[in-house]
Amino acid sequence: MADLQQAEPAPPPQPPPPPPQIPLSWPSDGQPNLEWVHNLMYTFDWSSRNLPPTDLPFVLPVNVFDSLVLTASKILHKEPNCVRIEEGLDQDSTVVVVGDVHGQLHDVLFLLKDAGFPSENRFFVFNGDYVDRGAWGLETFLVLLAWKICLPHRVYLLRGNHESKYCTSVYGFEKEVLSKYGGNAHGGIFRSVSVIQSKRSKGKKNRRIILNPEENNLSLGSLEELSKARRSVLDAPYKGLNLIPGDVLWSDPSMKNGLSPNTERGIGLLWGPDCTEDFLKKFNLKLIIRSHEGPDAREKRPDLAGMDNGYTIDHDVESGKLITLFSAPDYPQFQATEDRYRNKAAYIVLRPPNFDDPEFHSFEAIIPRPEGNPYYDFENVIDSDEELDLASMETATTAS
Repeated sequence: MADLQQAEPAPPPQPPPPPPQIPLSWPSDGQPNLEWVHNLMYTFDWSSRNLPPTDLPFVLPVNVFDSLVLTASKILHKEPNCVRIEEGLDQDSTVVVVGDVHGQLHDVLFLLKDAGFPSENRFFVFNGDYVDRGAWGLETFLVLLAWKICLPHRVYLLRGNHESKYCTSVYGFEKEVLSKYGGNAHGGIFRSVSVIQSKRSKGKKNRRIILNPEENNLSLGSLEELSKARRSVLDAPYKGLNLIPGDVLWSDPSMKNGLSPNTERGIGLLWGPDCTEDFLKKFNLKLIIRSHEGPDAREKRPDLAGMDNGYTIDHDVESGKLITLFSAPDYPQFQATEDRYRNKAAYIVLRPPNFDDPEFHSFEAIIPRPEGNPYYDFENVIDSDEELDLASMETATTAS
């Protein structure tokens, strides 16, 4: 009989990481560098595990909070609706694409480290939905804003449907901010909107939007129309000049050809493989990487693949692919049932020379996840964004 090998002794427990130097202060030159951003991430990670959420103003004082948000806002407001990544992109560059993260701070910190932090030759494109449902939406968003300030031409923050007044009021982010301190291509493609002059006047104020709700009159929009779409207000009602932003934030793919109203959500469109092919071919594109649908939403879409691994290839057509990417693992954080989706999340890496061959990286949730507070009634609020109360959406926007 072979001798049994003696099991190696377990390694000694590691001491807890030292506490950061708090409170954080704003850089004297007003420009957060890499060291400042990494310190912010470490501080938020430590405080989420060791301090109550109400201590966040002590960790990140209000004046530092304001400086961070205002500095990032000035950068973001100068960017166009349709961002083109060209400056600095070369044969040594990679592009990392990230889907919905929904306030799951610790998973975002892992993703950034796993993919390699933003740098001169590593670009990041975040598809939106930074907040809501998770317990650390504010910290997550502030970390991404800090990266945007530090590397404005290497980090791109797109707006999701949860960066809106209605969603943040229903799914927790608004209450989270108030609890901690007191007191925005996300869905898919879009329709063409015809703008004609009023016969009574040639002034811009008298332009009229001509819309026909009939399914057979819908047509694909163009990148030129997207670049001109209004983005100052992207909340309900999604009518008139708000129609294209509404489509971009709320639309979903379908396996049925054609373009039709998204009756399940009550907002946006459904589009089939033929529309994907037309859009890719018309604009000489190879990929559409959108987000917007997690495991809860896909559970209600038997015609499409599930979100177990954090991504799906929904349309594989002659000109390229349509991909849905979701980057929040074991989502949602708070769930009323004992059975969880336990989905993996994913990010995509695009490499030269053409940046059109997606490399998928799936990962599981960071465990143990610190205890967190639900800032919305997760037992009674539907998990996905379907069956929305459109009247409430318009009321929330009007009240803002």
